[in-house]
Amino acid sequence: MDVTLYTKDYCPYCKRAVALLQSKNVAFNEIDVTHDETTFKEIQAKTGWDTVPQIFIHGEFIGGCDDLYALEKQGVLNSKLGIKE
Repeated sequence: MDVTLYTKDYCPYCKRAVALLQSKNVAFNEIDVTHDETTFKEIQAKTGWDTVPQIFIHGEFIGGCDDLYALEKQGVLNSKLGIKE
């Protein structure tokens, strides 16, 4: 899977990011770290971020929800996701 999100179940930004990807019919892997401190610490060490969601497209860390929506606003999210327009 080319899109991975690290999320927590109570996070409204996580839900917004998931909703945007679902609206594009993109397959993604959602890893819920709400109760998985080990995985969350591993991803924190990789990105330097201590917030969720943390979103990767084709292995590239693109940031969080606001970053995902910024790519959409700039008109580049579809090409990053491999969606033909």
